[in-house]
Amino acid sequence: MNLWAFALYAVLVLFIAGAMIGLSAILGERHKERFTDETYEGGIPGEGTARARFSVKFYMMAMFFVVFDLESVFLYTWAVSARELGWLGYGEALVFILVLVAALVYLWRLGALDWGPDTRRKSR
Repeated sequence: MNLWAFALYAVLVLFIAGAMIGLSAILGERHKERFTDETYEGGIPGEGTARARFSVKFYMMAMFFVVFDLESVFLYTWAVSARELGWLGYGEALVFILVLVAALVYLWRLGALDWGPDTRRKSR
């Protein structure tokens, strides 16, 4: 196997990255002023700490997004190769969608998607 091309590429990448970091350290500006180390983003000075507490609902929404985003990725790859997969692939995609719909209905019935005040009837 000819690994010389890969070795040459790796050496060039390391050389260029090292040269960029080195030149930045040599030619970069150095100054120490009152607000140099302050965080500044979007024109608004920072206030408070970065360790803000988020509601559990925020994390629930993030998990739902990831689950249904992955669903769309799987269904997109299925759609690209749907002709080669035939009816068996169609059936498998249908089972996949039905399992996800069942999970969504379960979460809906459980109340995991309710963000407002509790409006469900409480059993006595």
